[in-house]
Amino acid sequence: MLSTDDKIEQKIERLKPGTIIFTEDFQSLGSSGAVAIALHRMVKKGLLRTLARGIYTKPKFSKLLGQEVLPTTEEVALAIAKRDKARIMPTGVHAQNILGLSTQVPLKLVYLTDGSPRKITIGKRTIQFKKTTPKNLALKGAISKLVVQALKEIGKGKATDKELQKINQLLKKEDSKDLKHDIALAPQWIAEIMAQAL
Repeated sequence: MLSTDDKIEQKIERLKPGTIIFTEDFQSLGSSGAVAIALHRMVKKGLLRTLARGIYTKPKFSKLLGQEVLPTTEEVALAIAKRDKARIMPTGVHAQNILGLSTQVPLKLVYLTDGSPRKITIGKRTIQFKKTTPKNLALKGAISKLVVQALKEIGKGKATDKELQKINQLLKKEDSKDLKHDIALAPQWIAEIMAQAL
């Protein structure tokens, strides 16, 4: 019969390099104590890297860079949301950065979620999940929902002409059905900016 270590090692071998794994993914392979010890051994063996408490990744080597590549903080946030079956939405400077409105890469990523609020530290960066109302997560458009969050961060009447022009260009790529849906849910002043793209 295979030991917990062997079972976990076999499972890791089947995973693609760069896969994000949680302690819970191995729950069926042994007691929580045995799993924790086995995962610690896998990290020592170099089969896994610890990203944060209870969060690991299978090492991925980039031939191009000639070094190991770790998952991005965004990829970790998406993996947590998938695991928790929660919806998440980037906010603030992070939303601005995704849209190309800001070159600032935030060290703290803040997401609105309908899952559990929590804070996770990965190296020098943190991911914060803030509990929000279903209405805030009801926005449909991939671009328009980020625009709403980016404009909230910029503030009413504070967006520059250049930013407004960029937002308008981005929103013209949005599905018009989704855009109309999101305009109806956005705060009035943001809705007025977004409506110009219709």
